[in-house]
Amino acid sequence: MRKPYQGVLNIIRFNWHFYVLATVAVFMIFFLKNFLSNPIKCLADVLCLGIVLTTFVSLYVSCYIYDVSDLYKLTWLEQLKIQSKGVLQYAPTTIVNINAGFDETSVLLENKYPNSELLVFDFYDPIRHTEISIQRARKAYPPYPNTEKITTNKIPLPNSSVDIVFLTLAAHEIRETNERIVFFNEVHRILRDEGCVIVTEHLRDLPNFLAFNIGFFHFHSVKTWDNTFQSAHFKVSKKIKVTLFVNIFKLEKHGTAS
Repeated sequence: MRKPYQGVLNIIRFNWHFYVLATVAVFMIFFLKNFLSNPIKCLADVLCLGIVLTTFVSLYVSCYIYDVSDLYKLTWLEQLKIQSKGVLQYAPTTIVNINAGFDETSVLLENKYPNSELLVFDFYDPIRHTEISIQRARKAYPPYPNTEKITTNKIPLPNSSVDIVFLTLAAHEIRETNERIVFFNEVHRILRDEGCVIVTEHLRDLPNFLAFNIGFFHFHSVKTWDNTFQSAHFKVSKKIKVTLFVNIFKLEKHGTAS
């Protein structure tokens, strides 16, 4: 069960260095204003206001996305019509949840699909995936029980053995194009022909730029995702939004019906 404001508080907790730098910058600018001419002082005020506003907006939007919206309520799964294909009617259904070192969804999936087999994998590699926020998150939260460490080029499951694969705010951490394509080819290999992959991601687009400023460069563009999916022989059978800032792709193998 998620705690109130857990999402935005985690963002501050795991990225505190950004907020320290912003605070220091504002105080330094205010200090230096004493030695500047009046026109330059006005520019300094504008700069300080910009730093404060962008920081506030990013935290406000983050709170909306991660604490207020339906993102972690999983009600949007109904829009994807996963059950209409019967993929949750196998005995047993096998669901795979793959994270990049920080897992907020396995407990939610366990509660939503109590009669399914849930397998959890973590592809985090401190050498290749160097986000300091993930390192802090891993120290703060223990992994889901029986989470198995994997590499992005090998998922230890047989071919065509999985009904659903969830990738929630994780796959963008694979920064290198070829590594990302190899990873999605592995996902394709383990997925049953009638199965699907649910990819949840921010995009490098205008809404996320307005919300997170230069932080939106950490996300991939829709063109990048489309190229990745196509290179791994997936098609996007459905795409929805949870708020303006989060996109969810339902992937299926080419040649399967929606």
